[in-house]
Amino acid sequence: MATVVVAGAVAGKLHNGGEAWVRLSWVRAFQQLGFEVYLVEEVAGETLVDAGGRPSSLAGSENLAYFGKVMRQFGLEQRCCLVSSSGERWGTDPAEMQQIASGAEMLVNVSGNLSDPDLLGRFRRRVYLDIDPGFTQYWHARGLLGPALERHTSHFTIGENVGRAGCPIPTGDFHWHPTRQPVVLADWPACPSDACDRLTTVGSLRGPYGRVEHAGGRYGLKIHEMRRVAALPGRVEPVMELALGIGPGDGADGDLLAEAGWRLVDPGSAAPGPQGFRGYVQGSDGEFSVAQGIYVETGSGWFSDRTVRYLASAKPVIVQDTGMPLPAGEGLLTFRTLDDAAAAVEAVRSDYGRHSRAARKLAEESFEAGRVAGALAEVVGVAP
Repeated sequence: MATVVVAGAVAGKLHNGGEAWVRLSWVRAFQQLGFEVYLVEEVAGETLVDAGGRPSSLAGSENLAYFGKVMRQFGLEQRCCLVSSSGERWGTDPAEMQQIASGAEMLVNVSGNLSDPDLLGRFRRRVYLDIDPGFTQYWHARGLLGPALERHTSHFTIGENVGRAGCPIPTGDFHWHPTRQPVVLADWPACPSDACDRLTTVGSLRGPYGRVEHAGGRYGLKIHEMRRVAALPGRVEPVMELALGIGPGDGADGDLLAEAGWRLVDPGSAAPGPQGFRGYVQGSDGEFSVAQGIYVETGSGWFSDRTVRYLASAKPVIVQDTGMPLPAGEGLLTFRTLDDAAAAVEAVRSDYGRHSRAARKLAEESFEAGRVAGALAEVVGVAP
C-alpha cells in the first residue's frame, strides 16, 4: 500500500480541536483514497507544559498526553511520531520513520511544520501546504522563513487567488497550486437545526500572528475586522455567540463586544479537543465570522476550515468576503459591511431550511475529502 505522511501541529496547538481537525482531515482524506497515512509533528520544546501550565519535558507534558489521546481517537497510535526540538521523541521509532519517509509517495507538510533536514530530505515529493495565505508569502519575501519553501518540491495554498491577477500577494517565484480544506462527510454528518436562533464561531480574537507590513502597506488582523461589525447583535434576532480566545491585552475589545450584545464564551471550555469542537459546531444553528484582515484586504480567496465543517453539518454560514471563488447566496452568504452582515443574518433566519440544505450541498460539491485530496495527489503525480 502506498504511503503518505502528513506533518502538522496537534500537540503544539494544545486542546485546540479546530486546529487538530485541520491536520486530521488531511489524514482522513488520504486514508479515504486508499493510502496508508502517518502523522508526524515537530513541537518546540519551549512550548511544552505540564498539566499545571509549567515548563515540562516531552514525556511529562500535557502536550504529549493530548497528542496521544487524539491519535488514539483517530486510530493513529501506531502510525504517528511526535518530535520535540529538545531531542525527545514519542511514537514510531526514528529509524523506522526514516525508512517510511524514504519509501513514502509524498509528504504533505502543513505550514511547513516538519523542518528537520534529514527526515525532510528523505521524501521524494515534499508538498508545502499553506493555510495562512499572505502571511506565508510576505514572510518569505522578507526572508523570515529561511529556506523553508525552497526545501519543498510542490506548493499548495488555500488562498485560491494567490498568483492570479488582482491579488497582490507575492508568489516568490513559486507556483502556488490552489486547494481547499477537505472534510470527510462521514465525520461531519448533516444535523440541521429547526430554526436560526443562535449563530456561533470558534477561534481567537487576534490570532497567533502580528500585523504584516510590505511595500508600505500594513495588513490587518481578525480583531480589526471584528470592530467593524461590533454593533451587529443590536440589529439582528439570533443570539450572536463567539467562542473566542481573548488575550490579556485585548480586554478592551472583549468589553466592547460584550457591551454590544455578543455572547462571549471560552473556547477551551465550550469546544475542547476534536470531539468538543465538533459538538459545539453541530450544536449551533449556523456560523457568523469575520476573517483576518490580510485575507480580506488582499482578496486572497481564503476560506476557513472551520466554516467547511459548519457547512458539512448543514449549518448555514455568514462569513466575510475574501474573494473566494465559491457560489454565495444560499447556505453560504458573504458580507463586506455591517449592513451586508445584518441583511445576510435576516436572510438565513427567514428561510432557514433552504439555507441549511444548501450548506450541506455546498460541502458535498466543493469540499468533499476524496475530491480535494485526490486533486492534490493528481497534481503531485501520486496514486494509492
